[in-house]
Amino acid sequence: MGRWGLPPDDVAWAIFAFGLACVLASLASRDLLENVKGGSRARFLAGAGVAAAFLTLGYAAHYLRGGARIIDATTYVLQAKAFAHGHFTWHEPWPSASFRGRFLLFHGDRIAGIFPPGWPLLLSIGFVLGSPMLVGIALAAALAIATYYLAREANPDEGTREPVARFAAILSIACAALRYHTADPMSHAATALAVTIALTCAMRATTKSVIIAGLAVGYVLCTRPISTIPILIVAIFLLRRSGSRALGTFTLAMLPGFAILVFAQHAATGSFFESTQRAYYATSDGPPGCFRYGFGDGIGCVHEHGDFVTARLQHGFGLFAALGTTIRRLHKHLSDALVAWPLFFAAAPACWVAARKSQALRVMWTLVLLQILAYVPFYFDGDYPGAGARFYADILPIEHAAIAISLAAWVNRSTLFVGLVAIAFGVHGAFDHLALADRDGGRPMFEPERLTDARVESGLMFIDTDHGFALAHDPAVTDPKRGLVVARLRNDNHDRLLFERLGRPTTWAYRFGNGTQPTILPFTPPSADVASRELWRFESEVDWPPIAQHGAWAEPIYATGTRQNCPSGGQVLIVHPAPEGDVTLTVPFPRAGSWTVRPVILSRPGDGEVRITIDGLSWSQKRDRSDPNDQPVCMELAGQIADFPEGERPLVVHASGGPVALDRVEILPH
Repeated sequence: MGRWGLPPDDVAWAIFAFGLACVLASLASRDLLENVKGGSRARFLAGAGVAAAFLTLGYAAHYLRGGARIIDATTYVLQAKAFAHGHFTWHEPWPSASFRGRFLLFHGDRIAGIFPPGWPLLLSIGFVLGSPMLVGIALAAALAIATYYLAREANPDEGTREPVARFAAILSIACAALRYHTADPMSHAATALAVTIALTCAMRATTKSVIIAGLAVGYVLCTRPISTIPILIVAIFLLRRSGSRALGTFTLAMLPGFAILVFAQHAATGSFFESTQRAYYATSDGPPGCFRYGFGDGIGCVHEHGDFVTARLQHGFGLFAALGTTIRRLHKHLSDALVAWPLFFAAAPACWVAARKSQALRVMWTLVLLQILAYVPFYFDGDYPGAGARFYADILPIEHAAIAISLAAWVNRSTLFVGLVAIAFGVHGAFDHLALADRDGGRPMFEPERLTDARVESGLMFIDTDHGFALAHDPAVTDPKRGLVVARLRNDNHDRLLFERLGRPTTWAYRFGNGTQPTILPFTPPSADVASRELWRFESEVDWPPIAQHGAWAEPIYATGTRQNCPSGGQVLIVHPAPEGDVTLTVPFPRAGSWTVRPVILSRPGDGEVRITIDGLSWSQKRDRSDPNDQPVCMELAGQIADFPEGERPLVVHASGGPVALDRVEILPH
């Protein structure tokens, strides 16, 4: 049923009051939106675009509280900044662990975001212009206008064509899910616009519109590849009667999008046809092959989606699990297009009757059905408050247009329906959006105005969250004298090494403070001296994601050891063999010379063996079942000496028979 109640905040009360006024006025045979729906087409479309843009800005300020919130959105921001400088990937100073992290793929000596390039490429225009939010508000306006033209094109009734198209545009403006997707820099709004344009143009099937349809489908391909399947099938179906020439033109127009996708994948992975997301999960999560499209055992990545996998995928991802995932998405999606599920069910009979009479409506609802089916083989729900069933957000404008056409008999009372949508937001939808606003500390994990307040313009700044790093980091800034270099706060000697390599610049630490005010204060990284002796301590858990995994996978976890200083940072990097495999990490050496290397592991009794190697040095430790209490054992492996060049060297952890945890690696000059 979802949550229902009195409007939970002032904005919800204001929208509720507006909706109530519309309903009461409509029942009294007055139309509060008469001036909005009237006038010339150009005037209406301009007003619709401005209204959608204004509401998106308001959503960003009130519910997102000024910035991107979820990790996907912040990663898109980081990718867009790199694209604004003309790069699919970028190089970072070493130690790379100061810059690697969640949703970033490290290949060779290059870093890339894991998402397809279409949306970051569009978002980068905002960074070039100096205002990323311009892209979101432009999308908001464009979606309302595109929905209008789709409804106009698909409506066979000349008498209702114009008012129904305007009704569809108003439904788009009133859609709270679209306000979220145009406010937070996610890829769904751009995909929805491309899908809507492609469908409208495929329905027209003129030479010019066929080219535009192909370009739009190509954009979907390089933005959300799975969402390409439904619109591609429908577009080919619509264009089949136009002959092979039209289909050939359509296919050629798709090629730019395809080229952008494969070249971005090659830059990030070294292969034209290797998905960046699949490559990322192959090196950051497990079990091996956990992130894939399809059915079977071993699907479901237990680090990124651990709670979900434990609750839903204990017996693999089969048809029953896929049905459950799809039902949960549909349950969420029922409240997306019209804010609350009762309104969808109220409109459903009219939609059914109208679709039986109109081929265009049948095509539109077929596209909706194909979108649902396209994501059946993907295991993760992907739903969260405010965004709704986000894998279905790509077809929201199609639903708005189809619903408006189906309710053509209501077109003279459309203000009543819009009022009901507004009331539904106040008493139902607003709760989800407030939940989004309050999650993850209730604010963006980096706020640029904090730098202004602290008068920070250059130097080195460490930041303690993945989200904050993606928002604050600019890949083009590598010189602390010319700008602000942003790195991850690791709380070990990675921080010190980067500080030394950059020439000991003025340094700051930005701490998010979950649930409290963030702080930005001067910071001096911990020294690499222990008891007047040089010793560099590198925590293994901060080296996640590893640079490679083969037959095993690693994740950072909190752990309790048997000694006061083990685990030294409260966490370890645990390696899970499946049943035997390697995980490759990095160890940075501050300068060329002879070094003593000393790994520290945390092991439980059991069968199997752990073997650690680095540049010819090797340590091996067999596990012992003799401890009846099954207590973890902290082992400082004997130091070994070798010559190392300056820079990072790969350290390989080979595990078999059971998991083993690496706490840290210590190096001392010999």
